[in-house]
Amino acid sequence: MATLKTPPQLQRPPLYQVILLNDDYTPMAFVVSVLENFFGKDRHSAVRIMLEVHNSGRGSCGTFSHDVAETKVAEVNRHSRRSRHPLLCIMEQA
Repeated sequence: MATLKTPPQLQRPPLYQVILLNDDYTPMAFVVSVLENFFGKDRHSAVRIMLEVHNSGRGSCGTFSHDVAETKVAEVNRHSRRSRHPLLCIMEQA
């Protein structure tokens, strides 16, 4: 007689929010272009998030798996530094 085994309990991996932080020097147009080019936002969404960053000090660009979030943060920060802007992108567990 065969014994029944309990199937393994699978859990979804944690998700991470990618967040842009406000500064007093990065032009708003640059923030909009980052949101469009790195996060695939349309112009309306990009402007809305940029204004959230400007007014609230931070704005969420999206929620991703750890590896994707980490890559996006690195790409945005690298692009900002190369463009000589202090824009900072971070990730937080959602």
